[in-house]
Order: sequence, then C-alpha cells, then structure tokens
Amino acid sequence: MSEILSLRPLGAVAVPALGIIAILASHRRPDIREGFTIATAVGTLAVVASMVPGAVQGDAYVTDLGTFVPGIEFVLRADPLGMIFGLLASFLWLITSFYSIGYMRGLDEHSQTRYFAAFAASISSALGVAFASNLIVLYVFYELLTVATYPLVAHDETEEARTAGRKYLLYTFGGGVSVLAGTALVFWATGTVEFASGGIGALATADPLIGRAAFALLIAGFGVKAALMPIHSWLPDAMVAPTPVSGLLHAVAVVKSGVFGIARVILDVFGPDLVGDLGMGLPLAAVAGFTILASSIIALRQDNLKRRLAYSTVSQLSYIVLGLAILSPAAIVGGLLHIPAHAFMKLTLFFAAGAIHVETHTDDISQMAGIGKRMPLTMIAFGIASVGMAGLPLVAGFVSKWYLLIGSLDAGTTIFAVVLFLSGLLNIGYFWPIVYRAFFQSADGADRTPLLEWPLGGPTPQTDGGRPEPADTVEGTYAVDQNPSDVETAHNGANDEEGGGQSDNDDHSQHDHDGHDDHHGGPPVGGWDQRGFGEESTWFMIGPILIAVGGAVALGIVPYSMVFLELVQQVVVDVLGVAL
Repeated sequence: MSEILSLRPLGAVAVPALGIIAILASHRRPDIREGFTIATAVGTLAVVASMVPGAVQGDAYVTDLGTFVPGIEFVLRADPLGMIFGLLASFLWLITSFYSIGYMRGLDEHSQTRYFAAFAASISSALGVAFASNLIVLYVFYELLTVATYPLVAHDETEEARTAGRKYLLYTFGGGVSVLAGTALVFWATGTVEFASGGIGALATADPLIGRAAFALLIAGFGVKAALMPIHSWLPDAMVAPTPVSGLLHAVAVVKSGVFGIARVILDVFGPDLVGDLGMGLPLAAVAGFTILASSIIALRQDNLKRRLAYSTVSQLSYIVLGLAILSPAAIVGGLLHIPAHAFMKLTLFFAAGAIHVETHTDDISQMAGIGKRMPLTMIAFGIASVGMAGLPLVAGFVSKWYLLIGSLDAGTTIFAVVLFLSGLLNIGYFWPIVYRAFFQSADGADRTPLLEWPLGGPTPQTDGGRPEPADTVEGTYAVDQNPSDVETAHNGANDEEGGGQSDNDDHSQHDHDGHDDHHGGPPVGGWDQRGFGEESTWFMIGPILIAVGGAVALGIVPYSMVFLELVQQVVVDVLGVAL
C-alpha cells in the first residue's frame, strides 16, 4: 500500500465543520440555511469521492498534522477501510439533507438551525472516525460524535427526549472510557497505537493476558454504539428523536462508527490471526449471534414502527460483527459489505416511516392497514428494503449475507450459518406483516397479522369497528413509549433563536398542509384515500427514499460494479493477502 501526502482527508473533515458556521450565520433565512446545508454536503462528498480511485487501488491519502501527544501523531489517513465508512457517510448525508428539508418543513419543526448545524457536526466527526490513523485520533472523534449527536437525540426538548438523551450520553461516554482504557493498554504493551494492516506486530509478542484485556475493553467500548447486547438499550430509547435523526443513528454515523471501530480493532490493531490465537473471535461471534436472534424476537412484538426498526438495527449490526469475528476471508467480506448494504436498506425504511408520520401522523403498524393506497411509492420502497433485510435475492442484503454464510461454512462454524438462516426467517416474520397489511388489507377488514399471538408476541385486539388497537406494551420502559414518533412541539416565542425575535423557521410557519390527513394516527373515516405515484408527499422526501432503495437494489443486482465491494475486497487483500 502506498501513501500519498494530501490535504483531502483534512478537507473531508473540515468542510462540514466550516458548514456549521454558514448554517448558524443564516439562521434568519431558512432557504439560504438549507442551501448552505446542501452545498456543504455536496462539497464533502466531492472531496471524499476524489479519493476513491486511489483507494480502490490500495493507496492511502495522508494528512500529517504533527505531534498530538508525545509518541503519537495526529494524522488523518484515508485508506480503503476508512473510505468504506467515509464514502457512505458523505453520500448518505447528502440525500438525508434533502429529506430533512421536507421532513422539518412538513412538521414545521422548531430549532431547525440547531438541527442542521448538529447534523453537519455529526458528519464531520464521523469522517474523523473514518480517517483516523490511530486509536487516539479515533477516540477523539468518537467522543466528538457523541457530543454532536446529543442535540439531535434530545431535539424535541420534552422530558422523555431529555431522558433518552441523558441515557445516550451515559452509555456512549461509558463506552468511550472503555475505548480509552483499551487504547492505554495497547500503548503500554507495544509503544504504539498506529493502525497497521493485519495488526500491530508487537502485540503478537506481548503478554496474552494484556492482549485479551485490551481487546475486551476496546470491543466493549465500540460495542456500545454497535448496540451489542446487553449494552443496546439506548438505541430504542433514542427513537424519540425526529426520523432523519433515527436514520443518522441507525444507518449513517453513530452505530456505523461502533462497528467500524470493531473492524479497526480486529483488522488493524490485533489482526485476524492474533484474534484467533488469543481465542477472542469465537466469544465475540457468540455474542453477535445471540444479539442477532434475541433482538429479532423482540422486534416481532413491537407495534410502533420505529421501535420495530430499532430492534431490527440491533440485529443487523451484529451481522457485521459476526462476519468480522468469524475471521475467515469470505466472512470478513460479508461483514464489511453489510455496512453499506444495511445503510441503504435501513435508511429507506426510516425514510418511509418518517414520510408516513409527516403525511398521516401514523406510527403504529396496527393502524396501517391499506396505507399502500395512500403512500404507494413509499410502501413499495419499504417492501423492497424489507426483502433485502431478510436476505432475499436482488437486494443488497442477499449479497452480504451470502458471503457471511460461505464464510461461516469455510471457518467450520456451521452454527453461525444456522443463526443467519433463522435470522432471515425472523426478518420475514416482522417485515412481511407490515407490507401485507399495507397492500392487502383495508382498515375495516384488518386481522391480527402484524403481531404474533403467543407470549413472545403481542396480540392485537380488535375494536368494535374493526380497527385494531395498538398491542399492549410495558409503558414507561422506553422514551418512545410515551412519544411514539417525533413529538410536534408547540411553537412560541420561547423557541425563537434570538429570545423573542424571528424564529429560525418562520419562513415555513405557514407551510401548506393541504393534502395532509386531518387526523392524528390511523386511517380517517372511510379508509385511506387513493393517491397516485408522486402525490403522496413532497419530492424532498420521495426522492431520497427512491435514491436510498435504488442503492440497495444496485448493490444487490450489480455488486461488482459498485465501488463499496471493490473497497471491501482491497481491505481483505491488504489484511489477509487473499483476493476474493
């Protein structure tokens, strides 16, 4: 691998950071503010994309900013592994920015300037995570990402949102402490924390007990944001945030920073060979396998759509961890490829959930019978992404899971192939009823299909009028129980950015709500009205949904034409010297 001195890795981190200033400065002009948001996202993607040709050839772009602390350099390094995460985050930020405009205007949300500024800060931090050259730089940006995303998690400013935000900080800062402790042990044992393809050589001769302790601390710390059980519960609580934030948490930045950190630890700190020699791969794979199945079972009984998607994310993230922990070349390819595959599919699902909420104020699956008539494109995209999440052909999830299955068998760990098969069935179990209810039922003829009628599921009792009521849940357990989705906050002078001055979204305060259903949750009397393609919402929201699902389909149909698979294969060549 050759290194190319360049300012581009620094530019990728700096462009969204500078965009924060422009966004804040234009708070009184929402159209200009949103223009700065889009321009910043385009600029960031352009900088990152300019490094792709070199990265797929195995080159690394390096920005050396000098000594950070004695013995450790502050260096940003865009290598093939970092480019997987960096390209994904910058591309999805662009389409999420368009979606956010439609979403925030559609609900006439408060504090939109803060929202867009925090989003830019989050992407800047995520790109710092992607291009960190050592564990210390990675730790710094990993913690900055927590700080940047907190205002987004607590955006609604309700007590439930603040509670969810505090829990998010408690878990993720706790994970950061674990990462720092593991980093200190690695430095003590080897005198370096620099990433190296195949692992830091000196770790192989270090005390195995120290090696195991450092590995456990690092994996536990990154495992918080990767939502490994039992340190996952912050994620369902965070669903009280606006839906674009849920997309950020689940598909773009936060949880991907967790699995990316685990990838760095296994591939570039310890190396697959040493992880196997220390006996740490199998226990990690077992935790991932348990998380895959347990969270899928929990998802079966969730009636709130975003909460079901949250537990789906907990499960799907562990596919990535499982592939890395199995340690075989094919499994590593499957795990790394599932990073972009899951991102495109899950962003489609959350975008669809957000569009449903904005247009119909409906959040519970039990109230979505026949909603395919009202939102045809949205629900078709939802159905396609659901197929991919289950690992069926022609969508991205099939390709990544195929590699995972082959890798499991190659490594002689047939039990994990069984786990993957069972997980696919469970995915069908909690996604198919949503699609079936949307397209093949009507509000006055809905049955109990969305939820299982057994102790691990929640039956959906019928009302006298035929419309199902939400399933019983344990109230108070999660913030999302009190606020099923995106609380609409009252707007008053207290929300003005200048203390009684003009609100940062005053230009949208008279947003035209014609065409929005005049009710709150579930179909109106007489059922959903029929809408044509493109008439269900604004193109600010429909467009990003179609782009996201298009990416998922492209990864499933022509994976070898997609740059993400090229980058993944280059990583495996660099780490294992094996070409697949």
